[in-house]
Amino acid sequence: MPLLLGCIADDFTGATDLANTLVKQGMSAVQVIGVPEGPLPEANAVIVALKIRTAPVGDAVAQSLAACDALTGAGARQVFWKYCSTFDSTDAGNIGPVGDALLKRLGAGFAIACPAFPTNGRTVYLGHLFVGGALLNESGMENHPLTPMTDPNLVRVLSRQTDGGVGLVPFGVVEQGAAAIRREMTRLADAGRRWAIVDAVTDAHLLAIGEAVAPHALVTGGSGVAMGLPENFRRAGLLPARSDAASLPPMQGAAAVVAGSCSRATLGQIGLARDHVPVLELDALATPDAAALAAQALGWAEGRLEAARPVVIAASATPEKVAALQARLGREAAGALVEEAVATIAEGLVARGVGRLVVAGGETSGAVVQRLGVTALRIGPEIDPGVPWTFAEPRGIHLALKSGNFGARDFFLKAFHHG
Repeated sequence: MPLLLGCIADDFTGATDLANTLVKQGMSAVQVIGVPEGPLPEANAVIVALKIRTAPVGDAVAQSLAACDALTGAGARQVFWKYCSTFDSTDAGNIGPVGDALLKRLGAGFAIACPAFPTNGRTVYLGHLFVGGALLNESGMENHPLTPMTDPNLVRVLSRQTDGGVGLVPFGVVEQGAAAIRREMTRLADAGRRWAIVDAVTDAHLLAIGEAVAPHALVTGGSGVAMGLPENFRRAGLLPARSDAASLPPMQGAAAVVAGSCSRATLGQIGLARDHVPVLELDALATPDAAALAAQALGWAEGRLEAARPVVIAASATPEKVAALQARLGREAAGALVEEAVATIAEGLVARGVGRLVVAGGETSGAVVQRLGVTALRIGPEIDPGVPWTFAEPRGIHLALKSGNFGARDFFLKAFHHG
């Protein structure tokens, strides 16, 4: 089975989201954790999941280039750099610096950036990113504890992260289809632009963009724009007719949710869950010690774990509490405290018989997967757009890694009725 698309994701939930998108389009996909050191698994797409969204720029670039070398060395014909559909980053990066480094490594001079994912309410219009009906900076992302997004204009945002020119392929061009998009990208590249933000407000736009970038060595964006890439390989005779995603082994064991995300979506999911299942909300401000928080949570879980219904353990907090914790400990230390606590809790839950685990939050998911020693994830049925169940190897448990902003309000309840 030839490797066609080599993917690099800046966090673990994003990697799963991307794998889910590709599988739904009939492309076999496997997600591996960290830079591969040995032979890659057989699949049409391999997604290397890194934990670099908030890593120092130098570390993010080095890991991404190592992943790129592993993928192209295994024969990948195109590279996809996947980041969050809310363009999570600071003015220092890491979207721009990693993208610039990948362009140079691949010998390319131009790439698009398109985080749109209309099914989950992420759209780009005239270069501005919307979350639902709100501009990015009015969506709650302005309060993100690590990467607050205060500017919705992606041309400006990306321009602050790269020394290359950033242009725009606007809605009016995208509406005309793949040929028009390709002409506009050529014009921008000829004018000296290294990057182009591309508008997209429907899935049809994403499919047209995917077709337009077929010859590009590097494509960057959210998982949505990857929707159109498998068909390029199919047209070239490199990918067989569409097939369903492989089924996963039967689910077994107790059910649990651990949450570290402070997004509005996750807070709403926790709120609804309170009325239906046991919920413990940890207070890191009152107990700023990861080991103590984990001991509290695991003690509470004793006697509550069962297969019929999940328990929910949340270290999530309102923006006010997050700000207070950051003021006391510093931003990085506050984030590390929550990640360490939730990872320890997840490890303890699995040791106590949890075989079905939902993890909410990108940074949180990275910490949990690394703590559990997961090396690869097989992609299974979708729970909500962008969030599938996976089978974690070698642990032999089912994991759903949910980006903080993803999932319907009842996600924590309905997840355990899938698969």
